[in-house]
Amino acid sequence: MSKSPAPQQWFGGYLDVTLTPNLRLQDLPAQGTVTAVLSFIGAHPQQPCRPSWDGYYTLDQDDAGLALEGQVRSFRGAGNDVAIAFGGQLATELAVACTDVKALAQAYTAVITKYRLDTLDFDVEGDGLSDHSASARRAEAVARIQGDRPAGDPLKVWLTLPVSTDGLTPDGETSVTAMLDAGVELAGINIMVMNFGPLAPGQTMLDAAKSAAEATHQQLEALYRNAGKPLEAAALWNRMGLTPMIGENDVKGQVFTLADAEGLNSFAVERGIGRMSMWSSNRDTACTSSSPREPGSNASSSCSGVAQEPGMFAKVLGKTFAG
Repeated sequence: MSKSPAPQQWFGGYLDVTLTPNLRLQDLPAQGTVTAVLSFIGAHPQQPCRPSWDGYYTLDQDDAGLALEGQVRSFRGAGNDVAIAFGGQLATELAVACTDVKALAQAYTAVITKYRLDTLDFDVEGDGLSDHSASARRAEAVARIQGDRPAGDPLKVWLTLPVSTDGLTPDGETSVTAMLDAGVELAGINIMVMNFGPLAPGQTMLDAAKSAAEATHQQLEALYRNAGKPLEAAALWNRMGLTPMIGENDVKGQVFTLADAEGLNSFAVERGIGRMSMWSSNRDTACTSSSPREPGSNASSSCSGVAQEPGMFAKVLGKTFAG
């Protein structure tokens, strides 16, 4: 069984770059050295193989609409880094819309080149998760890109997937298998420990997250073994990431507290988890009376809904991971 290669441990919250009001990279509270995960790149509504930020801004419109390139340069100059997430819940993922593998690889490469990336995150949910043809295209395109990278400059690829307390869904397992079968070297599988179904009496969000992580670890052991790439338990933990939705979740009554964050950090450190993230940096502050709420949910896109100081979830979740 293999113990390596394994990803370096890191922390980075997702940053919704098209959300209004805009939160810039420079506005993030100081939290050691972090890798902010800029979200989300999807397909252009009229040009399915053209990447865009959530369908609003093409890469060519970045400077006028988002001014991301300057932010990234400054952020990196301070010793930090960025990754970029493709997909998400609202955007149409490129692999779903773009059915030509060569064009899909070119779309991913355009994003890599523009932002000088060495880490990609594929947030696969909704149609992107259930469309197994898209999973195969995504995997083949990523394998091609990794194969073209210089040996000393590998492309780190994370697959972010939804879970229940029982672990990955069957579609999630299919997405992992597609990557492994295509020859993609996965830096890790990041699970969204959030928005669970009904919890058992007395079960906390921390309990649910830990249950999901333990179950996923067992599933990954089998998936890697079946792909002919078995990994020891510690190496598998190191290839896992955990991403809670801080504060109020989209499921009413489910609240991920600062105490839950502290417990999840302890669990991650004990298990040797490779990555800690959160949804989202935009929400890492207390709400006010004027904070907008999502229809059908108590959650807000711009605040956590719990009493906190700005940046507290990043501080707690990123302890020992950041800097």
